[in-house]
Amino acid sequence: MREVYSHRTYSSPIFIAVASLAVLSFLALTNYISASQWHWPTNFRITSFPPAPITDEGQQRIIKKQLRWFKDISDKEKYRDKKNDEKLKQLETSLAVARALIREASLDHNCTSSSALDDDVDSVPHGDIYRNVCAFHRSYQLMEKLFKIFVYEDGDPPLFHDGPCKSIYAMEGLFINLMEADTKFRTLNPDEAHVFFLPFSVVRILQHLFHPQIRDKAVLEHTVVDYVHIISHRYPYWNRSLGVDHFMLSCHDWGPRATWYMRLLYFNSIRVLCNANTSEHYIARKDASFPEINLMTGETEGITGGLPPLNRTILAFFAGKMHGKLRQALFQHWLTKDEDILVYETLPEGLSYYEMMKKSRYCICPSGYEVASPRIAEAIYAECVPVLISQHYVFPFSDVLNWDSFSIQVSVNEIPYLKKILLGIQEDRYLRMYQGVKQVQRHFVINDPPIRYDVFHMIIHSVWLRRLNAQITG
Repeated sequence: MREVYSHRTYSSPIFIAVASLAVLSFLALTNYISASQWHWPTNFRITSFPPAPITDEGQQRIIKKQLRWFKDISDKEKYRDKKNDEKLKQLETSLAVARALIREASLDHNCTSSSALDDDVDSVPHGDIYRNVCAFHRSYQLMEKLFKIFVYEDGDPPLFHDGPCKSIYAMEGLFINLMEADTKFRTLNPDEAHVFFLPFSVVRILQHLFHPQIRDKAVLEHTVVDYVHIISHRYPYWNRSLGVDHFMLSCHDWGPRATWYMRLLYFNSIRVLCNANTSEHYIARKDASFPEINLMTGETEGITGGLPPLNRTILAFFAGKMHGKLRQALFQHWLTKDEDILVYETLPEGLSYYEMMKKSRYCICPSGYEVASPRIAEAIYAECVPVLISQHYVFPFSDVLNWDSFSIQVSVNEIPYLKKILLGIQEDRYLRMYQGVKQVQRHFVINDPPIRYDVFHMIIHSVWLRRLNAQITG
């Protein structure tokens, strides 16, 4: 019987110095070259960083409560069974070997260290769509061989172990369902797990607990903080690393906000987010970006595939509401103003959105209110080269994928010159990008049950990379 969480209230302030010390005492993450891009393993020096200052009084109350929990438990953990320490050492040893093998593969431009080990020759990654195809292939093989995930069973649906499988938030529910049904990566023995999944749904929490008129975001605070409270008291694994080897996933715009109330989840844990916005403290060394996919029916049937290049008669296409400043700029210059750049706020009667994408050479994918856009996946499904217009957005799977090989990135200042930019692209380059889109499509396709290299496996691989980037000691 899963434990039903209960609401709690919190009180009393706390000095930021104490919170910083608690995080610094347990955090073990590796050094990074860039704040917005994961890099293949080169140097696994353990480093740490302090949290941002907490000025909000409500946040200070939460921190004090959290620190009291972890102080009480960490005192008990001093007497933890030494067998658990030995199991952790074995896990870390296997990860150290994996890092070394991936590092070796990254220098092997012929992929000799990985190709000979793969029986499924047709599925072997190849081409310019990857940043380092040999490193990715070897890493993926090691993930399939080694990686284990423990899913906490605590909590009851619909807030936990459930999520939407239709609409713009479909990936949140689909991943939870596929993860819980998985038999390859999921383990029922937490001692052999490399990471631990927190199966709450931000979408479901807001659907069932958030009042649209009162708009009290405390429902996120109570649910998420209470859940971590439960699993940190029931199991030793959160307290062993203070969440470094735990991950959550959300496709809701408020996914990042949901983690803010549990500061260790915010700063330490792996956050798999559609809204991967570096201006909102997305940290690529530990967080992962995954695609926002709008499934109106829950299926991709009918929205994949498209016309060959010679039959694509539309230069560029976009249809969508005027959400956010980027789209305002796009509409200002191109809304129903050009016969080659077709931009609509409302699609004219008789035109099919998906058919228009399938007939277009380029599909314009501007961010809306938030950085993520389902049009990126829609463009890839339609084999239409994405034209990415965004700010502070970390593209999905960009630690593996070379987005420059199958998409065009246009800055806000370049929007007035969009037609000139697209017409200036040589035909051979367009054809390479078109082929790249067709090749990368399998990494964005949803399958049930999952198939190697599909979107489910790419999400798992993103979590695997972040776990490789952390070292935990008993």
